[in-house]
Amino acid sequence: MATEIRVPTLGESVTEATVGKWFKKVGDAIAADEPLVELETDKVTVEVPAAGAGTLAEIAVKEGETVNVGALLGSISAGGEAAAPAAKPHAVAQASSPDAASTTKQAAAETAKVAGGGGPIEPRTMPPAPAAAKLIAEHNLAVDHLSGSGKRGQVLKGDVLDAIAKGAPSQPAETPKATPAPAPVAARAPSTADDASREERVRMTKLRQTIARRLKEAQSTAAMLTTFNEVDMGAVMALRAKYKDVFEKKHGVKLGFMGFFTKAVTHALKEIPAVNAEIDGTDIIYKNFAHVGVAVGTDKGLVVPVVRDADQMSIAEIEKEIGRLGLAARDGKLSVADMQGGTFTISNGGVYGSLMSTPILNAPQSGILGMHKIQDRPVVVGGQIVIRPMMYLALSYDHRIVDGKEAVTFLVRVKESLEDPERLVLDL
Repeated sequence: MATEIRVPTLGESVTEATVGKWFKKVGDAIAADEPLVELETDKVTVEVPAAGAGTLAEIAVKEGETVNVGALLGSISAGGEAAAPAAKPHAVAQASSPDAASTTKQAAAETAKVAGGGGPIEPRTMPPAPAAAKLIAEHNLAVDHLSGSGKRGQVLKGDVLDAIAKGAPSQPAETPKATPAPAPVAARAPSTADDASREERVRMTKLRQTIARRLKEAQSTAAMLTTFNEVDMGAVMALRAKYKDVFEKKHGVKLGFMGFFTKAVTHALKEIPAVNAEIDGTDIIYKNFAHVGVAVGTDKGLVVPVVRDADQMSIAEIEKEIGRLGLAARDGKLSVADMQGGTFTISNGGVYGSLMSTPILNAPQSGILGMHKIQDRPVVVGGQIVIRPMMYLALSYDHRIVDGKEAVTFLVRVKESLEDPERLVLDL
């Protein structure tokens, strides 16, 4: 008896995924709970395990195709042989009938005629994938001129992008015949022959597409503004150097800077609640809790796991949770729940050497704090020029909801907490 492999529930608001990679081929032996296929959603990458042991009998969806929750991905047979696809009764009847065969040839000829000189295109039994259909509509393309690489000739998003790059013909506009049809839309200017041979075209992952879309939406929607300040990290560094060994021995996790920054942010959010709010239509939603997102760079792109209720946690608890989320992010093991519900974000570009930046909001949040490289700089302290470990801080905020005074005050409160870390311990 065959066991179906279906797309699992992917989390709140996630309805589709892209098949990233099959770990097995048809006919391969499979152990129970062994990962079979990797699905890429717009938030996380999910591995689908085998429900039981057996043999991979069928792969119903190829790599790169988009599937909805509950869709059939393939099947596992309990025996040692892959299941052969059953012959369709009507197909057998057609083959045995001369008239039916003639009809089939005629249909194929008509399909080739519709292709318009591009060669015969196999008749499709499936409509274009949702992402492909959207692109087709946006670029007004003629579906009959698109060759599908998906199952049963389904047109995928990649097929449409390739056709656009090659100058696919558009649908005739609904205007009088004397009006010429719109010119083909090119996705980019063509490269010279010499350059084209040295280029590599790689399809964007679902995660990278979502990152690009969300960042652009944030720039287009929010009235984004960035304010800067600098913080003397000497006190935090001294405290960390004094207690890091004892801290790690007791809590089993290293004492880093993110615990201090996260705690400083939660203190400032309580004083300036607008930075922890979001706009919903004509309403402002104030969050009486602090779920702090921590941006983590991975091989597949930037992800932002969330430290939930960070305002109720100690520095040790925050460090433990950040450590867990960071490890899960780098191993591709983040769950959808780990990524949802953030009210404010911290991005640490300093680990890569960034001295200054203007971070982009993580919509629909109204604020994001950018940390940067700690660098020894001459500063004036008590009328004397001294060398201090300084860090530039950047707060990008949505000016529609956060006033300049509130943004500057928020950043000053973060600075004060870090320069006098005892305030964090005493909750001042």
